[in-house]
Amino acid sequence: MRIISGSYKGKRIIAPKKLPVRPTTDFAKEGLFNIINNRYQFSDIRVLDLFSGTGNISYEFASRGVKSITSVDAHFACVRFIDSISTELDLPIRTIKADVFKFLSRPHEAYDIIFADPPYNLDVEQFLSIADTVVQNEMLKEEGCLIIEHSKHNPLSDHDHHFESRRYGGSVFSFFGKNKKADL
Repeated sequence: MRIISGSYKGKRIIAPKKLPVRPTTDFAKEGLFNIINNRYQFSDIRVLDLFSGTGNISYEFASRGVKSITSVDAHFACVRFIDSISTELDLPIRTIKADVFKFLSRPHEAYDIIFADPPYNLDVEQFLSIADTVVQNEMLKEEGCLIIEHSKHNPLSDHDHHFESRRYGGSVFSFFGKNKKADL
């Protein structure tokens, strides 16, 4: 994987092969960050990266100037790898080893962007429960956005808080806001 923009543009990061991950492709990541770049000032936002895996998305946010990033993953080796890269590059990433669904059920501060890249083999209800929990627990700031990466075979657009989807190959990014569709 490589960081596609910002202070570490072009930096290649080699993750151990034994990690149970499916990193977001550079093609999809570039499309996603083009969208985010048009909506947010990176230096002013707080980001939560769920199911962070290799930390691919967290590194991209950090390289672009985000100063507060929390990465959550249940796999110890993933958390340890993110910690090592974060230390090596002096990135503002705080890691938490936790089951994401349990993590979401606890009270938290609000974030500008919450990115979730759960395993594609979850059922649609599990994907939608992420959006439900984020909205119910008021984890998004007023103009905040939850972005869930998922397979094109798991449509999430029926959720009340869904407002946009973008497809890149076999991956889809679904966007959810704090307000209901009619209010967006």
